[in-house]
Amino acid sequence: MKPSFLIQPSLEVAPKLLGCVLCRQLPEGVVKLKIVETEAYHQDDPASHSFRGLTKRTAPMFEAGGRLYVYFTYGMHYCLNIVTGPKGRGEAVLIRAGEPVEGIEIMQNNREVKDIKSLANGPGKLAQALGINDTKFSGVILNKLSINLEEPSEKIDKKQIIIGPRIGISKAVEVDARFYIKGSPFVSKI
Repeated sequence: MKPSFLIQPSLEVAPKLLGCVLCRQLPEGVVKLKIVETEAYHQDDPASHSFRGLTKRTAPMFEAGGRLYVYFTYGMHYCLNIVTGPKGRGEAVLIRAGEPVEGIEIMQNNREVKDIKSLANGPGKLAQALGINDTKFSGVILNKLSINLEEPSEKIDKKQIIIGPRIGISKAVEVDARFYIKGSPFVSKI
């Protein structure tokens, strides 16, 4: 995808990522997930990691859009974000859920789950399905370390995008910054 697409603010990029395909080359083969749910975060948002400013952990969020921001949460899950916005502005889009497209058996092995609808229907599950199990991916430019973002095979109609409050946070819960594809059985469970 063109870098200019990801230089926009997270609230603009988050719905545009719906339908895009995350691809990862693993030793076992290629895995692909169609993005079906996202959440936007930025430095003026109390729920964002970048709210308190630049730290070693959040440094990737302050780079120009097109990098990954990966963090470890609850002592057990990695979460994958795509950094957006211009350099110096802390923004990213959390990839909350994806629809398995290719390499389903590899993802099933990564997750030790057979149900295709449960492979990537949450941010921790999505990262695990893609084999992202380390913060070493944080700061990596997309299309490096075998992680790419492909344009959607067909654009998602705006009428198919549901906008609502983010989930799993304790601050700024009223902010409508969660975007997902209407009727997708692959979105995270509330």
